[in-house]
Amino acid sequence: MTIEIQQIVSWKAGTRPARRRDALAVEEPLEIRVRGRSIAVTMRTPGRDDELAAGFLLSEGLIRQRSDVVEIAHCRRGETANYQNTLNVFLSPAVDVNFEQLTRHVFASSSCGLCGKASIEAVHQHFPPVEPQAAVSSRTLLALPKRLRSAQKTFEQTGGLHAAAIFDEDGRLVVLREDVGRHNAVDKVVGHGFLRNHLPFDRQVL
Repeated sequence: MTIEIQQIVSWKAGTRPARRRDALAVEEPLEIRVRGRSIAVTMRTPGRDDELAAGFLLSEGLIRQRSDVVEIAHCRRGETANYQNTLNVFLSPAVDVNFEQLTRHVFASSSCGLCGKASIEAVHQHFPPVEPQAAVSSRTLLALPKRLRSAQKTFEQTGGLHAAAIFDEDGRLVVLREDVGRHNAVDKVVGHGFLRNHLPFDRQVL
């Protein structure tokens, strides 16, 4: 659930406080586990948790290719008290996990995915650069923010979410994800591409 209706008190200058119902964006913690070990807790908008986990692990360098991930699943009822917000990532036995290389520490707030980095150097990742395979016109680029905004259905109701999207070279929307954390939205988009073997996005625009 990404939206919940709550009773709020609103106030505008020159008026009296008024009670009304409003649609709010949901924010809940998500714990990501790899091989039974908790590697991250992030505040996120529930939904597309598998994509969020995949994007996070890819950006942290724990996984590189689709075959590295066997399954991503929420804990079952009874396994943990907060099972709906706990995600197990099952990796191939061939994946050598170096937990010490994690650069985002165990807790990441929705406001900043880099908060908690040990150093500036830790931000840099050792990924080969993506060589662009297409040219995108300036007119197309300038049109993308409006197209992104018009596709943000949850933001339209709540006014409280960030979004990230992938567009093709002609400006057509490929995938869009919304989240209370801007870095989560990007992780979800990247995770979407990873899980569907669509990476690298060398003919698209983020």
